[in-house]
Amino acid sequence: MEYCSVFRTVLKWVLMPLLGLFIGFHVMVAGLLAVGSAVPVTNSAFMVWHRLSGGSVTQTWVDYDKIAKSTKQAAIASEDGTFATHNGFDFNSIQAAMKANEAEGAVSVGGSTISQQLAKNLFLTSHRSYIRKGEEAIITVMMEALWSKKRILEVYLNVAEFGEGIYGIEAAAWHYFKKPASKLSREQSALLISLLPNPKYYGKRLTAKRLKSKQRIILRRMNSAVLPQ
Repeated sequence: MEYCSVFRTVLKWVLMPLLGLFIGFHVMVAGLLAVGSAVPVTNSAFMVWHRLSGGSVTQTWVDYDKIAKSTKQAAIASEDGTFATHNGFDFNSIQAAMKANEAEGAVSVGGSTISQQLAKNLFLTSHRSYIRKGEEAIITVMMEALWSKKRILEVYLNVAEFGEGIYGIEAAAWHYFKKPASKLSREQSALLISLLPNPKYYGKRLTAKRLKSKQRIILRRMNSAVLPQ
């Protein structure tokens, strides 16, 4: 009887409130995704955390058709080669990441698709854990159900971080090349995408050998990148 009493107490004061928070958070996410399917997305969890840490944020929304085709190709070639055809997850990459993490004994490799990265950027934090990856997966499923692939890529390129406080491809294009995102060349697009996923470091080291090497790899792969229809 005492055990049952303790269980009811834990259920009432711990488990039920946690369940309520879990459901409430995902209802909020669904609402924001519904709104974000039709209006410019000009904020994200990463931007909020950046501001709370005392930094400033520069971001300007730009529509899909105002982003250079080469930038879209570079993003897919670098970050998610099967983006146009998967349902939010690349299970081959996930399996490879799990093996790498097991070997290192920590969550150091993500294997994330563009959809998963966007779910994290919009609603979560950069902290790596299996709990966060699980939450990321739930939001990814919701996003893939509510948004088209073009919308996911459009928002991704508008909220991704390209340097200290520089969010979105339009702000990045002006910061690094003094031109709009629509006018980026193939080489410039590949270089900007090469900044991911460590933009704060490479944003100050544009001539770094590893960055230039990644740029060359992206340039070789760009023509085969399949854009969403």
